[in-house]
Order: sequence, then C-alpha cells, then structure tokens
Amino acid sequence: MTDPKTVEEPTFNTSEQQGTYRVLVSDKLGPDGLSMLSDAADVDVDVKTGLSEDELCEVIGDYDALIVRSGTQVTANVLGASDRLKIIGRAGVGIDNVDVSEATRRGVIVMNTPDANTIATAEHAFALLLASARNVAHAHLSMTEGAWARSNFTGVEVNGKTLGVIGFGRVGRAVACRAQAFGMNVLAYDPFVSEKAARDFKVELADLDDVLVASDFVTLHTLLSDETRNLINAERLALMKPTATIVNAARGGLVDAAAVADALDNDQIRGIAIDVYDVEPPESGHPLVGHPKAVHTPHLGASTTEAQRGVSIEVVKQVLDALRGVKVANSVNLAFPPGLDYARANTYIRLAANIGRLQAAMADNIITSVEVEVYSNDAEDLMRPVAAGLLQGLLGYEMAEGVNFINAPVVAQEKGLKVSRSVGLGRADYTNQITCKVSWEDGERIMSGAIVGDSAGRVVQISGYRLEAEPVGPVLIMVNEDVPGVIASVGGVFADYNINIGEWRLGRDKERNQALSFINLDATPDGAIVDSLRGLDAIRKAIIVEF
Repeated sequence: MTDPKTVEEPTFNTSEQQGTYRVLVSDKLGPDGLSMLSDAADVDVDVKTGLSEDELCEVIGDYDALIVRSGTQVTANVLGASDRLKIIGRAGVGIDNVDVSEATRRGVIVMNTPDANTIATAEHAFALLLASARNVAHAHLSMTEGAWARSNFTGVEVNGKTLGVIGFGRVGRAVACRAQAFGMNVLAYDPFVSEKAARDFKVELADLDDVLVASDFVTLHTLLSDETRNLINAERLALMKPTATIVNAARGGLVDAAAVADALDNDQIRGIAIDVYDVEPPESGHPLVGHPKAVHTPHLGASTTEAQRGVSIEVVKQVLDALRGVKVANSVNLAFPPGLDYARANTYIRLAANIGRLQAAMADNIITSVEVEVYSNDAEDLMRPVAAGLLQGLLGYEMAEGVNFINAPVVAQEKGLKVSRSVGLGRADYTNQITCKVSWEDGERIMSGAIVGDSAGRVVQISGYRLEAEPVGPVLIMVNEDVPGVIASVGGVFADYNINIGEWRLGRDKERNQALSFINLDATPDGAIVDSLRGLDAIRKAIIVEF
C-alpha cells in the first residue's frame, strides 16, 4: 500500500507547498517583470546572471522556477541537479538553450512567450528585407566615409514581387501581412498549416522547392531542429533566382553560411539579410559578416522597448500562474490546446488520475496496455490532459514521487506501456464520462468515471459492477459472494478495530452472484485488518486504495 502523503495532487497544480515559491532569474529580464516577482507576496526571487553550468548546478536545487532568456544553457546536468524545479520560463520564443526532452522526463514544465515578440520580430525581418532591397546599410556606410556614390546603390522595388515565407506561424503571418501592404504576392511553406488557414491570410501554400523557385525574397520563420538545420543549403540555393534575397531573423542554423557566401560570390542569388547566427556573437571569419552583399544586425529581432516590456511581463505571469496552479500557458512540452478551460480540466484530470490509481491497485498482473476514451462536448480539448492524468495515477501508484502529469506519458513510453486515446463517439451512460480499459497477460478490466454536477467526479463502473462512488481518502475495494451476512461481518471487523465507515457503495453482478463494494473509511486500516477481512468466507478480494 502506498503512503498517501507521497501522492502528488493529480491536477495542473505544479506544487503542493504552502508559503513561498523560490524563483531564479538567470538572464537579464525587463524591470516590469522583475517588479511583478518582487511584489508577489508568495515569491522569493533571486537574480543571478552570467552563471556557468557548474555554478547553476550548485544553486538550482533551491528553486521552484527558473526564468531564462537565450544566454542560460539549461542542460541535462542542470536539470539533474534539482529535485525541486517545476517550471522553466523562457522569455522569448526559441527554446534551443533548454533540454526540453530531459525536462519533460523529469516532469518540469517548459514554457516560452511566443506572442510578446511577434510584432517586433516581424517588423525587424521586414526592415531587413527593405534594407537589402534598397542597399540601405551599404549606402549609409559609404556616406559616413564621405562618398556620394548614388549609382553604386541602385536597388529593387518590392511592389509586385513574390515573397516566400518559410514557416507560417505567428511571425511568418505578421510578415506576410506587412508584405501584402507593400503590394507583394506571398507564397508560404509550412507542412503544419492547413489550406484554410492560408486562405484566411490570402496566402498560397506550396512545397518548399516550389517556393524557393518562384520567390524574389525568401524569409525564414521556422524552428531549428535536425530536420531544418541548414535548410538553405547549396542544393536549394541552386533552385533560387539570381535576383533573389534571403532574410533570416529566426535561427542562424537554418542557413549554411558557407554555401550562401559561395552563392553570393557566384551571383547565384542577389543578397542576404541576417539577424541571427549559429554561434552568437559570430566567430571571427564568419563568411557572411562583412560580405558586400549581406546586411547583418546583432540579433535585434526582439529588441524593442515594447517587446522587452511585454516579454518580461508575460513570462513572469505564466510562471506565477503555473506555480500557483491557475493555468499552464504556452508550454512546449504539454500538448494541450491553448483555449483549454483549466478549472474544468482539473476536475477531469483528478477523476482520471483516480481511475488510473484504482486500475493499478486492482490489476492482477503487470499492465501492458491502456485505452482511454472521453465522452464530452469538449472531448477533443480534454483528451490529452485526461490521458496524462490517468497515466499519472496509474504509474504513480508504485512511483508516487517520480511521476506527474508532465512526464507520465514519457514514463509510460519508457516502460513499454501501450497507450491509445480516443474521443467517445458511441453512447455513454453519462454526458461527461471517462472510460479506461487496461490489459495484462490473460486479463483486462474496464472502469468508468463521470463528472456528476459540480462534483470532482465519481467512479461509476468497475468491470461489470455499476455504482456511484466518490474516490476520496482511504477506500476498501472488496469483491465477495453475494450472500446474506457479508455487510454485518465486514462491519463487525471494522468495529473491532474502531474504524468508522463513511460511505458504502455497492454494485452487483447477478449472473456471477458476486458483489463489489467501494467503502470510504474515516481512517486507514493496517494490514491486520485487511487480513481479517480476507479471512471471511465470502470475501474474494480486499484491497485498500488511498486517494
């Protein structure tokens, strides 16, 4: 039997602690965000910038949350140095400096702030595009040197030209809107964007190669991954027009800098404008820094007064909301929909976790597969939270201190547990119902729970037994022959040990002549009591489950 004190609350709450949350800010953060942290009565904040990996490892164990920008490297070693850390807040969009896989495995939420920098980054990308088109930077430099060489800086107009947007997310869409205001036609490549979304922005979707072939300007707005590293390489540069210009205000690793330099030298493309670099600051000898056909800025995409203020406020608010269990916004390792009703989701997660816990306690062998089905008007939104909660309860029955709703799916995968999720399409007994089937070698069990009124949920089915029971506190699950005298005998055992029965719910299987009891107790019985119950003639199973 698992000690109930070690069972983590199966909700979006990331902490059960009372009192003060400790937050470390390890990169420069705007004063508005720092003021929010300082003014929070339940927060103790420290600002320690410029920490090395070893220094961060030494202190990270004292904190519940870490707020970073792009400077701090949150490595597996850093994550492994803390059993307390619950939240990593990235002030900005990119999370290349955070080991998200390791954070997820350790149950740490990683969140970014994708909205705060959108306008600033989009404006800077378009400023780079215009600067390259009209040779602004080089003409400016020429004049500072005392020259007046107008004929050397003849540019091109953007009106009527085609802009190819690689990555049609928030920033890509904002750039597209600005390009259309300048009379440009816009093509976009993004395998995760629907035709409808493209039509809403009056943009045509096309394959990557087709976009590169047709575009006069190409702007990059995709994340850096193994698949997108060196996305613009020698092979793809060869597809582009000799009059084309590349704009990169996203990630330095998206372009093969040496290949681009060669393309510029050989007049394969007209120019490049860059704000980001594979290594920052770029190392001496970078092939594009100082190139006569390149415009470059020192990662200024988010460097506006408005963006700096917005990102600091947004990341602090998100971190505080998550620590306090209000909601989790913009998490990169929780695939929950952005419009999720967290109060409602918490109710479902608690019920799902309790069903998972009960399944684990009653299983006759090692569970090898789990099927979760949700019946609700918003089942699509609730599906992933419900499945995560159920896995937390199921796996946490034996691993209470190591599993939460963030890492439960990862732990399940590592254990080889087969998990399937589905939205209930058929008929259910309750409007808001969760059904779970678990299987093991030579056996399986189905359970269902339902949200009844404003309650936290009831268990309404265990195998063939129908009942309506509240999973709270210590509970005796008992299967017995459906014969007279059982209730009296069981009541007598609890009376002998001075344990009061709070509520007794019973389901019957008349065909098998058996009954299942779900008995809420006022105190947790010890092993001797359970042994006494199992010694009664009619009892076939008796287990204690702590909720």
